Amino acid sequence: MGMKTSLFGKTGNGQEAKIVTIMNKKGMGIEVTNYGATLVSATVPDEKGHIEDVILGYEDVTDYAANGGFFGAVIGRNGNRIGKAKVTINGVDYQMEQNENGNSLHSGTRGFDKVIWDMELLEEEATVKFTHHSPDGDEGLPGNFDVTVSYTLTDENEIRIHYTGVSDADTIANMTNHSYFNLAGHDKGTILDHTLWMDADAFTVIDEESIPTGELRSVEGTPMDFRKTRRIGDDIDDTYEQIQLAHGYDHNFVLNQNGEEKLRKIAKVTDPLTKRTMEVYTDCVGVQFYTGNFIEKTQIGKGGIAYQKRSGLCLETQFFPDAPNHEHFPSSILKAGEVYDTTTIYKFV
Repeated sequence: MGMKTSLFGKTGNGQEAKIVTIMNKKGMGIEVTNYGATLVSATVPDEKGHIEDVILGYEDVTDYAANGGFFGAVIGRNGNRIGKAKVTINGVDYQMEQNENGNSLHSGTRGFDKVIWDMELLEEEATVKFTHHSPDGDEGLPGNFDVTVSYTLTDENEIRIHYTGVSDADTIANMTNHSYFNLAGHDKGTILDHTLWMDADAFTVIDEESIPTGELRSVEGTPMDFRKTRRIGDDIDDTYEQIQLAHGYDHNFVLNQNGEEKLRKIAKVTDPLTKRTMEVYTDCVGVQFYTGNFIEKTQIGKGGIAYQKRSGLCLETQFFPDAPNHEHFPSSILKAGEVYDTTTIYKFV
């Protein structure tokens, strides 16, 4: 194991960012920055020992601050979308920022992904712990919310992300990580040939603004069915209405619970060329499968690479989008004094 800290540039307002590198005994490494508690890279060997960086990202903090895409960032307080950017908590309406078609996307233009987090290195545990205080009224939501996000790299090639948080008032807590993965390498084209298995019998149907209608629809007989491993690109441009609305996959999948909400394997992705495989484990109820349908060639990533549409895929573990506005969805409301506590693991095998 090894860990080192370096400078990662300055934001537009002069704040200095740092980047931490962690290496394990198998030659895998990750880089995380305190800007947005962002996962910048994951260098992973294939079966022949050839190492590639499998996460899309930028060269320094200036690019992260200036460019869109939420590459690798921690999203909060609420990941994903809120219809009309409005939530009701204890009978009181709260208005969030309307930053996408009159709705809230990833908590607005200044969410947790746009702040410098406090950082602590736990070298013996190969862990970086980020903490952030979100004051009452931040993002339009109630409560002083104190959050911690820890990244751990294990010798089993696991990236373990552990989220905790406590608020002094009832609020929304639905955090996630927005990494884009390309298991061939971040600079190796699209993920259309990757294969995916996902443990989900249903998904949340969306409208033309990608807001859930409230319907939970079976994946049976649709392009949304990944219960048997298959190529991602096979149906990504299908005429199925849900595919057309999202311009590919950008949907929340209802993860099978098997009787209890616990840490379990919910997805497996493989690049057939390099044979690199990533398994996803979580205790969350949902996962947003997104295929980078709106990545623009103007987004110049690490090494000067012009990322293109579908250069990476996201598997964002979460509560369902717009959960506060659908009573039959699992609740994303965190009660005052209670602990928000969830874990997601990206394991490379």
